[in-house]
Amino acid sequence: MFESTINSIGELIQANETVFWWLTVTSIVAFFATLIIVPWFIIRIPFDYFSDSNIERRRTPWSNQHPLVRRILLGGRNILGYVFIVVGTAMLVLPGPGILTIVVGVILLNFPGKYRLERWMIKRRPVMRSINWLRRWAKKAPIVLEELTISEEPGQPVTEENAT
Repeated sequence: MFESTINSIGELIQANETVFWWLTVTSIVAFFATLIIVPWFIIRIPFDYFSDSNIERRRTPWSNQHPLVRRILLGGRNILGYVFIVVGTAMLVLPGPGILTIVVGVILLNFPGKYRLERWMIKRRPVMRSINWLRRWAKKAPIVLEELTISEEPGQPVTEENAT
């Protein structure tokens, strides 16, 4: 039985050799691309992006553009977010930073309840530790989840300089 299964798999690979080569190349390219793109996105996240006081994140992206241009840009951003989520899901079983890729995909998407999902994901200790490790490596301030009084003066807003 085991030998017949192995023979069946061998025949399947031989019959679809071109497909398997394309899947292999695509997997390798996606692996190396996410090793570059995901850290780039994570480093670009403002340190207070997940803070309740971040007014900038509540603003509708490209609100000053023509409605048609805005819809095209938002649609492209959503498609890119879905691609990141699909690739990240595949990387949960393939080599690569799967969970971080999914987090970047969710950040790119635009849907109701996004903020709650983002905060739930970022509060997972392994996710926060990985993101802040990348940010430390890039000499960026760590992610701030809540409005914290970091300085001696109460009420002073959190800035990137006093967050480190």
